Amino acid sequence: MSNNLKIAKEFFEACETGKGWGACSAYCKPDATFSSQTAVLAEITTIEGYTNWMEGLFTPVPDGHYELKSFAADEERNSVAAIAVFHGTQTGPGGPVPPTGNTIAADYAYNMEFEDGLIKHMTKVWNDNISLQQLGWG
Repeated sequence: MSNNLKIAKEFFEACETGKGWGACSAYCKPDATFSSQTAVLAEITTIEGYTNWMEGLFTPVPDGHYELKSFAADEERNSVAAIAVFHGTQTGPGGPVPPTGNTIAADYAYNMEFEDGLIKHMTKVWNDNISLQQLGWG
């Protein structure tokens, strides 16, 4: 297994289980950037901001978990791609509305770009509108 793939898997596990920047920072450059063409994440430009957002998602969706579909390294481009489905139920407080009891099954993809053995940029591809509708938030 390539070093990038190992680091990406450890980062992915920490991020997708809501561990926040405290657990994710070891796998990223301190100034690592983030992008996603979504309204919900439009203001987030760093991986630190994104991992903290994910940590916060576990308040309204405490049973959140991922189902990994694919994980692959592209050595030529020094990147790792992940495809997964995020599952959970809004039973906790903290969403834009009181707990709905609605469930989410959101397909998404990450592309993690590496530099000097650490993630320097991550792009998330995700349809936030459908996810918000599933939760009863949109």
